[in-house]
Amino acid sequence: MTHVEDELRDQPECWTRTAAQVADHAQVLPAPGERVALVGCGTSYFMGQAVAALRETSGAGETDAFPASEFPHGRRYDRVVALTRSGTTTEVLDLLARLRGHTRTTAITADPDTPVMTAADDLVVLDHADERSVVQTRFATTALTLLRAHLGLHTDAVVADARTALDTELPEGLVDCGQFTFLGRGWTVGLAREAALKMREASLSWAGAYPAMEYRHGPVSVSTTGTATWMFGEAPEGLARQVRDTGALWVPGRLDPLAELVLAQRLAVAVAAARGLDPDRPRHLTRSVILAP
Repeated sequence: MTHVEDELRDQPECWTRTAAQVADHAQVLPAPGERVALVGCGTSYFMGQAVAALRETSGAGETDAFPASEFPHGRRYDRVVALTRSGTTTEVLDLLARLRGHTRTTAITADPDTPVMTAADDLVVLDHADERSVVQTRFATTALTLLRAHLGLHTDAVVADARTALDTELPEGLVDCGQFTFLGRGWTVGLAREAALKMREASLSWAGAYPAMEYRHGPVSVSTTGTATWMFGEAPEGLARQVRDTGALWVPGRLDPLAELVLAQRLAVAVAAARGLDPDRPRHLTRSVILAP
């Protein structure tokens, strides 16, 4: 079993443990009414997009998400939350340094023994969700679970769905597809983008992700026999039929969208195995991007 496969299977336990501890971190997480920005790189950025949409739709306050390198310094925020598994990513550390003394910052990380420990004003350590793999799975979803639980939006049903995602068979023919499109709405757009990234990282697949209503505005043109389109959450009316009419495999979202992401992680590993690839050694990638001065 690869590291990534072993770690993705541990997610229900990580989520349960984190949800039970969320009150311990409440003072350093965004308070209701605060204007908040979430920042990260790669997977962490996509998790930030999901949290931002959840926070706004729940009425907790205006919330944005940015790649750490694209933060708009002309805007004022009450708090910036940085998601960084390693605590060493150059863009995140540079941003935290620039914000120090001007904007309150919280870093959510898996390893406190890194530069982020002193770069951020406040720290949340999810060391039980740390990973050996380059390809992120459980840390990202556990960080999202922390913030989802902080909003009062996490339930035991989410964990139950994750266990179902780990035990269920992948849809027939899905592993054999040559191209994958993931769709979302609201907070699940970030999850769809993360699913596509997992496919690219672990299995070198051609994969894309879009807001579901944008699918008809161009992306549908790539759908045909031998491709798959996977919906995270409830699909817009008529979309499933339109996808099937192209000849593509339609995968409806039946579980909690975060559990659907677990199923997509499994797909990435399965496609990698079918292609003779090692998902623990993704091409051109390292566990953290550390730029030379």
